[in-house]
Amino acid sequence: MLDQQSEISLSKLMTKILRHAPEEFGVALDPEDGSCPVGALLEAIRTQPKWQWVREEDIGQAVRNSDKQRFVIENGRIRARYGHSHDRIHYSPGEPPTILYHGTNKKALPSILADGLRPMNRQYVHLSEGTHFATLAGSRRGELVILKVDTAGAKKSGVAFYYAGNEVWLADSVPSACCSVWDKQNEES
Repeated sequence: MLDQQSEISLSKLMTKILRHAPEEFGVALDPEDGSCPVGALLEAIRTQPKWQWVREEDIGQAVRNSDKQRFVIENGRIRARYGHSHDRIHYSPGEPPTILYHGTNKKALPSILADGLRPMNRQYVHLSEGTHFATLAGSRRGELVILKVDTAGAKKSGVAFYYAGNEVWLADSVPSACCSVWDKQNEES
């Protein structure tokens, strides 16, 4: 069983391989869903001197305990749910809840309110069904701001939403007219 620090470190390596640089590790991801055999990931991890001892159970532990549920294992294959910066992964369009949330920082807010949500250096804009994941994503880079996204308005503007799993939704972009700052106090009143 991995200790917490090793688990986090292994999760970061898995993120690098499955989301950002599979070719650096000799891993070929399925172009449709971004998956690979768990065994192929295990072999790639074991090529790293620090990780030669890793077992499949350790990968499973890192998947189960990921704070954002970044990975999924199905039928002997593993994939990152979202956040790929390499080849674009295809998702099927879905029907999102009427409101989704996006975590960002105060510095980015004027640009978002003027131009809408754009994927920036990612393939998609990441949205969540609740504020928990939006908070995790947005609190990494400065003062947190959570945006509410009106999905009905966005769909009328031609936005397609894709379900990535575990309450995470993706979109190519979201118009600024469909974004507003979430006010926790007014929501709870």
